[in-house]
Amino acid sequence: MSDIDEKARQGSCCGPQVEREPAGDHQDLIRNAYARVAENTWEGGASGTESACCGGGASEQEKINTLFSTRLGYSESDLLQVPEGADMGLGCGNPNAIAALRPGEVVVDLGAGGGFDCFLAAREVGEAGRVIGVDMTPEMVSKARNNAVRGDFANVEFRLGEIEHLPVADDTADVILSNCVINLSNDKPGVFREAWRILKPGGRLAISDVVASVPLPPELSEDTGLIAGCMGNASLIEDLERMMVDAGFRDIAIEPKDDSREFIRDWAPGRGVDDYVVSATIEAIKPTLD
Repeated sequence: MSDIDEKARQGSCCGPQVEREPAGDHQDLIRNAYARVAENTWEGGASGTESACCGGGASEQEKINTLFSTRLGYSESDLLQVPEGADMGLGCGNPNAIAALRPGEVVVDLGAGGGFDCFLAAREVGEAGRVIGVDMTPEMVSKARNNAVRGDFANVEFRLGEIEHLPVADDTADVILSNCVINLSNDKPGVFREAWRILKPGGRLAISDVVASVPLPPELSEDTGLIAGCMGNASLIEDLERMMVDAGFRDIAIEPKDDSREFIRDWAPGRGVDDYVVSATIEAIKPTLD
């Protein structure tokens, strides 16, 4: 196995590195951690590809991200459709694969990062459609906007905002995407209420996220490194379903992906996190008025 294959097998080595601190309200922790991911660039890397723990040059990091993303369900064709540097290797699945996007639809991506899933969605909805990416990290929004300009994506825009307080009008979206972001929120019921608000009647959720199959012990749930790494703050599947029902969603389907335990194990070697959390697809519908 080559060094690049091994680094990809170990998951996203360019995720945030966070010192352990009391968990509490960790929104600033998350924002600062992902700001560092967005700001750090490979020396000489024109695309602004983020630096990582694994060393090397921009071309090596692109290869690592490509290998990791194909493990998550993206095709090599998908990766060729986005601007260089948009794939930051930070997801836990491929929400576009379950979204069934159609031309002319309006899509909102919660926690858009560098814009990877937005750009893939833009190809599906076409010129008549629109994609809005929301991220709470100014550095990520700047990176995504630069990527959109370089890729000439006229039907994509990025807005600074929190997923608990979306800067999007009521009844705007046909589809909401999100990739490994909702687990980071301290107010997940608020996220689903906001998702309900901005969806049109009949609109749908297409989410990839990390969920808990059993409760995490305090040494994992209070570890800020695991929280920022999308594991420590994962909610139980039954709790997520209840939040979504309370928000008004119907036809809820949360499907754990047992094969994801392998790459989750690689995210935090030796911690046993994969005994507690797993990646899942999350789908639901906002009922029509009738």
